[in-house]
Amino acid sequence: MRATFSLIRREFAAYFTGPIGYAALFAFLVLTGLLFNLALGLLTERGPRGLEYPMQALLGGLDSPDTARVAGVLFWGLFPAVTGIITSRLIAEERGTGTLEALLTAPIRDWQVVLAKFVACFAFYVLMWATTLVYVPVLADLHCIWNFAITPFSVMLLVGTVLWVLAKVAFWFEWNGWLLLALGVLGPALAITGGYLHATRDEVKFVEIVAGIDPRPVLTSYLGVLLAGAMFLALGLLVSSWVKSQLVAWMLSLLLGLLFVLPAYLRWQFDSSSVVYPALYYVSVPEHFRRDFTRGVIDTRPLVLYVSVTLACLLLTVRSLEARRLR
Repeated sequence: MRATFSLIRREFAAYFTGPIGYAALFAFLVLTGLLFNLALGLLTERGPRGLEYPMQALLGGLDSPDTARVAGVLFWGLFPAVTGIITSRLIAEERGTGTLEALLTAPIRDWQVVLAKFVACFAFYVLMWATTLVYVPVLADLHCIWNFAITPFSVMLLVGTVLWVLAKVAFWFEWNGWLLLALGVLGPALAITGGYLHATRDEVKFVEIVAGIDPRPVLTSYLGVLLAGAMFLALGLLVSSWVKSQLVAWMLSLLLGLLFVLPAYLRWQFDSSSVVYPALYYVSVPEHFRRDFTRGVIDTRPLVLYVSVTLACLLLTVRSLEARRLR
């Protein structure tokens, strides 16, 4: 597996040595920043224009007002474009520069190549969404309640913390080694013990983190974002193994990704009791977020869709590389 980890590091680092990674990150930050500004504006309004589920605004799942509806179309229209940018270079660039043959003749299996490239692009995707965590305290109305209470356990925590800081100072000034060892062991031990006993035996907590808005929709929304993103990335990786041009790979990834987006905007053309309506819902990723994930609901049907499509695309990518090896 050492070769696999080396390939993962190489592919992940490539996002920061070329323009593709920065372009995807810039487009994503601009898009999510505009949506966060929209959510913030709706959170401060009252009446029918208020916002019940803040994550719906951030993930483009609102049907009203008109600006929110336009923002939703923009978000899900650009979502497969951003994932396509991330995956367009993975294999298409290797084919275009002629390095894919050298990679396939290396002592590494095809499934390891596909796995390494997928893990690298998924790690970059997670990094992009990690930047949006700064919005969560506002969207969930998180705030801290500080309770200063002097107990034997809180004194242990305070003394242990001070000793640990002294250990850091002793390390920097190269004090006596035995003193450094004693402070480094005794300080964290007292701090951990005092903090644990204070948290379990005292009713008063140092800090209480309180959410003014139910935080469960935040957790389910990020779960859906990760699984849906894995599906779009696997689809883009498969397309990248078919062509040599990164531009063509991006365009095909965008078109195939829209197959999971456009049905959400066609559902109004069919009656909810018809057979077509539930079929459209099953493949409509924006609808999954509007009705389920952003409301704190986990429906197993979208999860099955995301996982099955991801695994199928990765398997087909492996077969595509195997077919090229046999030529």
